[in-house]
Amino acid sequence: MSKMAEELRKGSDVSPPPPVDPGLARCLRQKDEQIAWLMQSLAEKEDAIQTLKGSRSWRWTRPLRMFNAIKQYLSRLLARVRREGWKQTLRKALTVLHDEGLRGLRLRLATMSNSAADYAEWVRRYDTLDAMQRERISERIAGFANPPLISVLMPCFNPNPEWFREAIESVRGQLYPHWELCIADDASTNPAIRLILEEYNQCDPRIKVIFRKENGHISASSNSALEQVTGKYVALLDHDDLLPEHALFWVADAITWHPDSGVIYSDEDKFDTINGRFGPYFKCDWNHDLFLSQNMVSHLGVYRTSLLREVGGFRIGFEGSQDYDLALRCIERLEPRQIIHIPRVLYHWRVHADSTAQSMEAKPYALLAGQNAIANHLNRCGVAATVELGDPTGYRVRYALPAELPLVSILILAHSRPELLRQCISSIVNRTGYTAYEILIIDSGSDDPAMQLYLENLAGQNNTRVLRDTEQFNSAALNNFAVEHAKGELVCLLADDTEVIKPDWLGELVSIALQPGVGAVGARLWSPDDTLQHGGMILGTRVASYAHKHMPRRYSGYFGRAALIQSLSAITSACLLIRRDIYRSLEGMNDSELKMAFSDVDFCLRLLQAGYRNVWSPYAELSHHESACLRYENAVREQNSFASEVMYMQQRYGPLLLNDPAYNPNLSLDGSFDLAWPPRIQQT
Repeated sequence: MSKMAEELRKGSDVSPPPPVDPGLARCLRQKDEQIAWLMQSLAEKEDAIQTLKGSRSWRWTRPLRMFNAIKQYLSRLLARVRREGWKQTLRKALTVLHDEGLRGLRLRLATMSNSAADYAEWVRRYDTLDAMQRERISERIAGFANPPLISVLMPCFNPNPEWFREAIESVRGQLYPHWELCIADDASTNPAIRLILEEYNQCDPRIKVIFRKENGHISASSNSALEQVTGKYVALLDHDDLLPEHALFWVADAITWHPDSGVIYSDEDKFDTINGRFGPYFKCDWNHDLFLSQNMVSHLGVYRTSLLREVGGFRIGFEGSQDYDLALRCIERLEPRQIIHIPRVLYHWRVHADSTAQSMEAKPYALLAGQNAIANHLNRCGVAATVELGDPTGYRVRYALPAELPLVSILILAHSRPELLRQCISSIVNRTGYTAYEILIIDSGSDDPAMQLYLENLAGQNNTRVLRDTEQFNSAALNNFAVEHAKGELVCLLADDTEVIKPDWLGELVSIALQPGVGAVGARLWSPDDTLQHGGMILGTRVASYAHKHMPRRYSGYFGRAALIQSLSAITSACLLIRRDIYRSLEGMNDSELKMAFSDVDFCLRLLQAGYRNVWSPYAELSHHESACLRYENAVREQNSFASEVMYMQQRYGPLLLNDPAYNPNLSLDGSFDLAWPPRIQQT
């Protein structure tokens, strides 16, 4: 326990401020000299650049540079057109032009990477089986003690005959032989479909077919297919999509390792006849909050057959999102450990004009069905909430606040930057819609007369209290000290260089924090240049990185993940709200090994270990100016504390830092959601 905490426990008075630490002052002077040198160096480089741009050779090569830029724009644009068609591409371009102007449109084109080409190379290297890998898979299948029978469920209605054959053949070509294909034809009017089904039914005894007498749409036909199932698990496959040859092997492997699993899902990608495979969605492990924002199970979705029948199969009235509704009803009967994610692309979703793989606009009723499915789920679980259409790729669950609002203690550590603190406090008072709060400012030994005068005038105003601590700066210890003095049922750690943007920021955080099982809740923080500063934290590089950092506004991020409520392994203490009793049950932040950096990451990981989940919401928005903490961080780096804290985190959490359950091993460790070269998974 720190000396400050001991004084608090004994009830002793806070001592007067000590003289400034000479070592810290020396580090700050050295850092100021380094900054001055860097500024001079940057100025010299800028002069050199301007000289180059004014040269004759630069002017003469301008047409060539413009030609290359236009060529890159056109290649990216044509790749989008080939995937989505002129109509869809033009509609999206006009939307961006309307919302973000010409500059936004140029930025979109400039940042549209050649991901299709990158992914094609990634697939060639890491997701294409060779003869040796096929042999190893066959050996592993032969070693299964009780290989489960997997029933592939396929409702169909007037599919493209060529695509239909390809879908069936993708099942027949599975390396795992213990499967059955249960097809229900929903009264197709194309006679070619019946001929195809009769042909396959006769040539392969593992293919079962039922012909419905009347069209009942996808839920009814899926239930008809389910009636034929004899396997222990059911895998869902649309009549025009494809399974890679190793898909059912990895499903059977997961069942072998997790025999009590109820729901299994994999990563997925898209494909068409022109571009091949593209648009991979590398998902995270089970994420309750993200699942209420989008159907992350989707493809490939696999369910225990007894569970499907227990919940009554597919429900009529949820067509378009019948799989989402099914998964929601299934997870209600499972523990999180029974929901298994396979971090491999085991499903290829065909893109065509009538597919939701192309755009949700192809089936707008599917969005409403999904909204209704989530609302039904919340109602069954007794959760007071409403569901809204959120980001184009998902939904927003808006949790109800109790009639009597719980008090929130907003805890702010301040040090010698009165202009930032004034801006922060003013934004809280003037822009916060949630009314039940107090502000508790911890003055960490500031010696600025202007700061002292501001704090003296502030104390007692707008439910504001000021405490003073004179220990050497230790953010973790200061937060622990503040929590012990807080009066609120909830506490919100808030950096003094933040600024409230939206009035409902605090209400949003509180409404989520009050949900069962929730630990820390974090906000979306924007940099002053209007790019994303904090979209949650992804474990990986050294210890952790900010997700989607520097992403421009109006972008929704990787499959909407910068714009959807979700669970994350860690969030920053620049804005972190939590119930005070949970904070104290963990004995607060680690103020001995982690005095400056990573105490928030460590705290969040200990919450995970205690059985809580940490949630990030994009609907609580603040600006984060970040300048106030820089000199402390620089001083710490000079004193080698940063390196020792990195080492502590790596020794304590080890493999977890390389296998963030809220991320994917096929993505890079820097939190950018780019492809990992190579992925962090065993190939076979």
